[in-house]
Order: sequence, then C-alpha cells, then structure tokens
Amino acid sequence: MSGRRVDRTAVALFLVVAFGAAWLIDLPLWLSGRGLQTPGAVVLMAVSMAAPTLGVLAVVLLRRPKGVLLATGLRSTGGFRSWWRWGLLAWLGAPLLSIAATALAAALGLFPVDLAGFSGYQEVLRAAGGDRIPLPVATLVLLQLGQIPIVGWLNVIPALAEEWGWRGWLLPALLPLGRWPAVLAVGVVWGLWHAPLILLGYDYPLERGPVGLLLMVGFCMVLGSLLGWLRLRSGSVWPCAIGHGFVNASAGLPVLVAAAGTPVDTATTGLLGWTGWLVMVVALGAVALIGRGRWSAGEPEQAGREQQEGEREQRRDDGVGARTAGQRRPGGGGAAAGAG
Repeated sequence: MSGRRVDRTAVALFLVVAFGAAWLIDLPLWLSGRGLQTPGAVVLMAVSMAAPTLGVLAVVLLRRPKGVLLATGLRSTGGFRSWWRWGLLAWLGAPLLSIAATALAAALGLFPVDLAGFSGYQEVLRAAGGDRIPLPVATLVLLQLGQIPIVGWLNVIPALAEEWGWRGWLLPALLPLGRWPAVLAVGVVWGLWHAPLILLGYDYPLERGPVGLLLMVGFCMVLGSLLGWLRLRSGSVWPCAIGHGFVNASAGLPVLVAAAGTPVDTATTGLLGWTGWLVMVVALGAVALIGRGRWSAGEPEQAGREQQEGEREQRRDDGVGARTAGQRRPGGGGAAAGAG
C-alpha cells in the first residue's frame, strides 16, 4: 500500500455524477410503466453507459489534474505496443469464458441443451416474428455466432465509456486502499450502478428486484477482478474495454443452444450465473499463475504519482510566484504608482 490517500471528495463527486446520470437517463423506463419494453429502451441503455465518463469529466473539471490521459489509461507510455497482448487476451478470452460457463452449466444439468434442433432458439424466433423462419435455424445460429467478432468490436466504444470511469479512473483512485480492496470495491460499485435496469428485470429476468441486484454485484465483482487485473497488468484501460465489449457480445450464447420449454435462468447459467463466476475465478487463478503473481506493470500507480507530483510542483511554483510578486511590489512600485 502506498503513502497516497484516497481523494474522498473526488471519489464522492464521481459516484454522484455516475449514479445520478444513470438514473436520470433510465428514468423514462420507470415512468412509462412499460419498463424494458418502453420504445427506445435500447437507446437509453446504451446512452447510460456514458454515465461513468461523465463522472470522470466532473472530477477533471474540479481538480484539473495534469496527465489525466496517462493516469486513466487512455494513453500508455509505450503506446499500443505496451498493451496489445492484453487486448488480444481480452478479445479471445471473453467468448471462451462464455463458452466454458455455458458448457459447465449444461454438464451440471442446470439447463437442457439442444444442439441438434436448437429448439429453444426456435421458440425465441417464433415469439419475435411469428411462425415463419426464413432460414434453417442451424444457419441462423451460425450467423449469430459469426456476428460475435463484429458486434464485440462495436461494443468496445460504449464499453470504453464505462471502463474509463470504473477501471480507468476509479480503480487507480482507490489503490491507496490496496490492490484487492480497490478491485473488489470497484466491482461492488459497478454492480450497484446497474440498479436502474436490474431492478426492472434486465440480465436477471427470473430474479427481479433486490435478488437480481445482489447477483449483479457478485457478477461484477468477479468479472471486475479479471478486468482490474488487465488494467493494472497492462497499464491501459483499452484491454478492459475490449474484454467488456466481448463479454456483452457473447452473453446470449446459452439462449442459442437451450432446449425448448425451459427458460434460461441467468442466475445459474452463462457468465452472469454462478457457473460463470466459477469459470472466471479459475481464469483469474490461471492468469495469476502464468504471470507469476504479478498484478501491476506499475503504470497506473506511477501515473497517479506523476499527476500528484505535477500538481504539487504547480502549487509550489504558484506560491513562489506570489511571494516574488509580493517582494517586488514595494521596491518596484514607482512605475505602478505612476500608472495608477
């Protein structure tokens, strides 16, 4: 643990703006009486992902720190070359985690699988557009799977709007608490931040209300540990955004392979469910072992120290300038007095 202290004022401002903006943006879903079925709900959910970025901007306006792009991981001292391997790991790892979580749930008998007729997906298609399905369902499943590499990259930008807040700014801001406390605290905050949607049944439609929110907090703590490791290990927020985007893109995998007649319970199945949490814990242990327990490339902490040192130097310079002006004023007042 370093000698730095948590800037409580900045953290409080960030949280108020990030949470307040999310509730404000999603408020029409509550006022309409239709919840997630409100027209334009998808647009509102996408826009609300920018709320953590608004929190960062509010802190920047308050504190006006130097080196904010480096400190928050949008820029790295080594550029793209310093983090591309971690971005590749996030890109490939997220879909693999989703596949492993779905396979584990199926192996444990938590949901029936139909890999021959994809009957559960046929039910979803019929519910969405009637009995007429234009292509063989197996072809549609393949198309859905083939879209993941495309949709995942499209998801990276809105995911970055979240990650710049959570892992870009908040995680380094809480590092004085210690790595694990900071990583887990960010996970808890991240999960609670989803409350406007989760309480309406988003992500956990079979466990609405507080139970769904608790499940979301658990999921965000586990996934946030992996993303936090990526942030600290790479010194960049971009691998976090890539991982976040591809987790979102591959989250619907269980729906594609489920058998008809039984709704997919996201509390047990897929990355959102406890089987997914187990898979991610194993993955976290694996990367820690491969990385020989190394968590940090040092850059987020170094950037924070550089930022604080720059601010201290600026304050010292301002103080010296003020004292110098005060010392010169009596002796050099002739010209000023004449001008007055």
